Amino acid sequence: MHRRDRTTRREERARTSVTRELQGTDEGMAQANSPTDKVRALQRALYVAAKRNGRRKFHALYDRIARPDVLLRAWEQVNSNKGAAGIDGETLQAVEAYGVERMLAEVRELLVTGRYRPRATRRVYIPKPGRPGERRPLSIPVVRDRVVQTAAKLVLEPIFEADFLPCSFGFRPRRNQIQALEQIRQEVNRGARYVVEVDFRDFFGSIDMDLLVGLVANRISDRRVLRLIRLWIKAGVVDAGEYRETTTGVPQGGSISPLMSNIYGHAFDERWMREAGHLGTFVRFADDSVILCRTRAGAQQALEWLQRTAQALKLNLHPEKTRIVDLREGAEGFDFLGFHIRLVESRRRRGWYCQRWPSKRAMASIRAKIKDILAPRYRLKEPIYTLVTELNRTLQGWGNYFRNGNSGRKFAQIDKYVCERLTLFDSKKRGRAGRHWSRTAVVGGHATQQATTVPGHRRPGHRRGRRKAVVHDQAWFASTGVRRLSGTIRWIREATATT
Repeated sequence: MHRRDRTTRREERARTSVTRELQGTDEGMAQANSPTDKVRALQRALYVAAKRNGRRKFHALYDRIARPDVLLRAWEQVNSNKGAAGIDGETLQAVEAYGVERMLAEVRELLVTGRYRPRATRRVYIPKPGRPGERRPLSIPVVRDRVVQTAAKLVLEPIFEADFLPCSFGFRPRRNQIQALEQIRQEVNRGARYVVEVDFRDFFGSIDMDLLVGLVANRISDRRVLRLIRLWIKAGVVDAGEYRETTTGVPQGGSISPLMSNIYGHAFDERWMREAGHLGTFVRFADDSVILCRTRAGAQQALEWLQRTAQALKLNLHPEKTRIVDLREGAEGFDFLGFHIRLVESRRRRGWYCQRWPSKRAMASIRAKIKDILAPRYRLKEPIYTLVTELNRTLQGWGNYFRNGNSGRKFAQIDKYVCERLTLFDSKKRGRAGRHWSRTAVVGGHATQQATTVPGHRRPGHRRGRRKAVVHDQAWFASTGVRRLSGTIRWIREATATT
């Protein structure tokens, strides 16, 4: 029996036990009638049915998408994500003012009567982290379309989750980037020395509508659900006030897009396991993938298979970024999910260890964010603790992700950069120049700047060896409350060395 199946059955028995204990009580009645629990029960039933029969096709799902409790749960998720408004300008706050129940009733009526038509998405561009001048396009659906997409995701995801393979880690329940990175580390430490970096050119925008609907139809026989997917793909996009039709791709920014991309990527996973699984290990996170092979010949065969399969699925590989990386003795490394991965020789133990730390792009991205907070002159009028609070939120989010690796040196570099930017900010705020300046003393009613304590530095007119208290010392940085990244590294498991 699969480990995941055992875990699921243990969780089910635990839930059953709790439910029996609550039966007959007010708390038990409330839990049984909770809309959220009804949605979860529907999802469990769909998952179990799909797991038991891998060839079963599901019908009458459209009515479940239009259920009031499913739509309410979908709204709760959309509201918690705090997204922006679509082309109609309707915000989440506007929906709450209008009335959530009223809005959901209108959406349900459109779905039930078959008059629902999604509106075009609003195209926005966000900067790519660590790539100055490059932007990533996002398509923002209107709030009501996001609710319907999320409702469809709640119903469809359990069915396809039963089919997805362990090599897929992106946008799936109880799976994340760190698990994918750990899979890579373990495979490299077991002997994989050649990596095929996979880079698709505009993966989300290149997904073929007919192929995607055909893949969904392998499990879903409800024509109204398939029609919904076609409507979302063909809804069009408004870019800078100009409407454009869309016939391919899924809107990157829609609630249903991660699931649709995983269904399309699952075709890759299945073909790999069936046709080329003997060549190596395939690890995929959404559209980011790597293939880990033990020999160069195996890596070359995997690359040729990849090119053929991408062409069959109407996807384009980036010719320069799709390559074979030689990991032997740290000769080369590769970037994946923000980390740089490379073999490093241990100084204390024999063998080479697979290690990872923030990539150059990740380092450039966090430095840019720190500078955006502390560099603008218009912020000099703000108290330093206000900026430190904002800075700590940025550092905490970045550090919580990259602490799962060999990031100690990179963290120390960021800590040093933060101290430097804080010093410059405080100097400008007080009308001083430079990074290392001492406390001012009042002599005869006039403020004079005293000598700095930088080792080996002596200003003219000061006696040798005279030392004064420095403002920007460790005590000063500690008093600001700025977050330190050093010392926060953690590991999931012990590393395994290979020769």
